[in-house]
Amino acid sequence: MPDIIKVKSGSMYEERNSYSRLVAVGDMLFVANTAGVDYRTREISPDVAGQARRALQTIEGALKAVGSSLADVVRIITHVPDRANMAPVALVLGEVFKGIDPAATMACTPLARDDLKVEFEVTAIRGVSKQPQEYLRISV
Repeated sequence: MPDIIKVKSGSMYEERNSYSRLVAVGDMLFVANTAGVDYRTREISPDVAGQARRALQTIEGALKAVGSSLADVVRIITHVPDRANMAPVALVLGEVFKGIDPAATMACTPLARDDLKVEFEVTAIRGVSKQPQEYLRISV
């Protein structure tokens, strides 16, 4: 049976709702929905791009805690309540994941609080970024 590691980021909801920011099962890494809150200061940017960057920093920190990085992300699901914010979030994702190119989904869906403008859920495989990769194009 693989080792299981659970990572907490300091969100008050992790304790109250009994979940982990990241659960590692062997090399499979599952990151819970992550908002752009600074869990040390409890501050949140009013700007959607600022929230997106902060959330990705939190995810990056959780991945680093288990010897991984954003380069190992194979799937990202983005939740944005306001369609008007989809383009600025997509620009941040394009910057952060350039050359990584995970499978990606963006959904327009409500979040737990009105001040939250974006959340990300990530799946990564530790070490996958060091494996040979091939790009294929399909025609439909």
